[in-house]
Amino acid sequence: MNFRKNKRSSAPTVQMASLMDVVFLLLCFFVTSSVFSQWETEVAITLPTAKSATIPGRMPGEIILNLNDKGEVSVNGQHLTLEDVTSRLTRIAENFPGQPVVIRADKTVPYEKLMSLIDACRTANVWNFSLATEDQDKGK
Repeated sequence: MNFRKNKRSSAPTVQMASLMDVVFLLLCFFVTSSVFSQWETEVAITLPTAKSATIPGRMPGEIILNLNDKGEVSVNGQHLTLEDVTSRLTRIAENFPGQPVVIRADKTVPYEKLMSLIDACRTANVWNFSLATEDQDKGK
């Protein structure tokens, strides 16, 4: 009586399908989290410094208006006129009251240009805006 079966032992294998699923999900997670955690910043803008400057947490749907040293306004990499900014903010304020807006103005921009952008926010009925600054001690 032969109780042994003629069976070859095979080497253990790794299930590639489940491994690829896990890697794909991790990739999706890190890509989406890095996109949502990014600040829309322009390299050409040097923010003014303040001792009380802090890095606030991002608000959902926050709009960042960049005002460069030439007085040009850009949102999401698009240069806009003040009329375009006002019309877009008006539509946003109608649909989402209390929408947060961050104004990142270069420290060399004339005060008049900054006030024009703030007036555009007020005209569009956006009152929840803040001015971005850098920490004064950051460079030390």
